[in-house]
Amino acid sequence: MVEIKQKRSRTASPEIRKKQIIDATIASIGKHGISGTTMASVARLAGLSAGLANFHFRSKDALLEETLRCLAIEHREQWLTRLQAPDLDAPAKIVAVIDAQFHTSICNRKKLAVWFAFFGEAAYRKSYRRITTSIDAERLDVLADLFDEIIQDEESALDPKGVARTLESLFDGFWLNMLMYPDQFSREMAKAQIFDYLHTSFPRHFAPLS
Repeated sequence: MVEIKQKRSRTASPEIRKKQIIDATIASIGKHGISGTTMASVARLAGLSAGLANFHFRSKDALLEETLRCLAIEHREQWLTRLQAPDLDAPAKIVAVIDAQFHTSICNRKKLAVWFAFFGEAAYRKSYRRITTSIDAERLDVLADLFDEIIQDEESALDPKGVARTLESLFDGFWLNMLMYPDQFSREMAKAQIFDYLHTSFPRHFAPLS
């Protein structure tokens, strides 16, 4: 088993220790799934003692929930920060959300494995909903408001929340395909097909990537 290569310090701060452990948890879930991830396996990957891992996280469930929470916050900050760039109109803000969704720091195989591990494990779906529901709802509402502006401008009969939900479903579907079939699906392909959909729905506001 390959350990995560980081310099260890006996005097590292609690924040650094927690990040080491969470990074190791992400790596462990990618290799072994949730059921095969243990406090001991995480500690080995982090290059720490099992006692130190248990000191920072009282149980495997607490560690898994904090790992998911960190990914959810990172994801939210990625798209929300991009929306705050000056002088963006509604289409540009939607493009910013799409770019954030497929940014390499968010959309990579290790982190995708964590998201779908929570989807697939019945015992952890309740935790997933509790941690992510409000964040997902916030992004959906933001997208629906942006699409509402575009729909009014195009005088379209489309439902803005329905379009936003379709876009979110495309995000999830492409994430899953990239995890399961990495040789057939890429970030670039996913974005190109999403822009094809947006161009078909709103030809005055979106152009195909190719």
